[in-house]
Amino acid sequence: MAKPKDYINLMRVRQWYKNLIVFLALVFSENLFNGELFWITVLAFISLSLVSSAGYVINDIGDRKKDQLHSEKRYRPIAAGRIKAPAGVILVILLLLIGLTIAYSITTWFFVIVASLFIVTQIYTFYLKNILFADILTISTLFAIRAISGGLAIDVRISPWLILCPFFLAMFLGVGKRKADIHLMKKEASKTRKVLEHYTETLTNQMMTLSTVLLIVSYSLYSFLSEHPNLIYTLPFALYTILQFFHLINRGSTIARNPEEIFKNKPVIIGLILWIIITGMLIYV
Repeated sequence: MAKPKDYINLMRVRQWYKNLIVFLALVFSENLFNGELFWITVLAFISLSLVSSAGYVINDIGDRKKDQLHSEKRYRPIAAGRIKAPAGVILVILLLLIGLTIAYSITTWFFVIVASLFIVTQIYTFYLKNILFADILTISTLFAIRAISGGLAIDVRISPWLILCPFFLAMFLGVGKRKADIHLMKKEASKTRKVLEHYTETLTNQMMTLSTVLLIVSYSLYSFLSEHPNLIYTLPFALYTILQFFHLINRGSTIARNPEEIFKNKPVIIGLILWIIITGMLIYV
């Protein structure tokens, strides 16, 4: 019989950190301490998280046979048989009903973009995740959609940088995950994810270099050209954090496959905390 913990794992609550990106619009529009907009953003985060979880459950139902061949994914609740597929379908319906209802209560445009995020996620799950490059670019697009949704939720201007920086961050993380999967599974990787038969070590190394450069350049340009030019002083902390994670990816750390475990790495956490604190001081003090 399934335990509550199994349903939490099925919903991948540990991956809700991805939806924290919805707070970017609130922070960089200098509205962090606006009580009304803050709570609207919290609701937006909950809505996005529930809808994202619905997508994860659908993915696990569809991939349960392939997941059984993966050294780590075989322990997922549906792949391991602790939760049956019909129960997963019911959970999907509940998550969508609650998530989309909350989205509609915020604004119509926020509802539209959350629904769009779910639709794109399904296209990715059943088609795009098996296409070389399209898989990573779709994941990056979904990150950008999350960032845009934060601006729509509180009705503030959506800066191009709010799209570019999250997009290249997701690209960096997505390539890192592919590289780590190949490092872990070797030639068996394609049995768990079809597209991995096309990602060679040489290709992922080149893409890691490209995505890292794009992420650093986009953030550098943003920090200098945006309405907060003093953010240029955060560059050393941003570079330190990014390069530390780059190092984790190259040495095959499990954190590269599971970024939610980043708290286990002190150098990255220290760099990230300093980066956040200094960014907040430069914007609000």
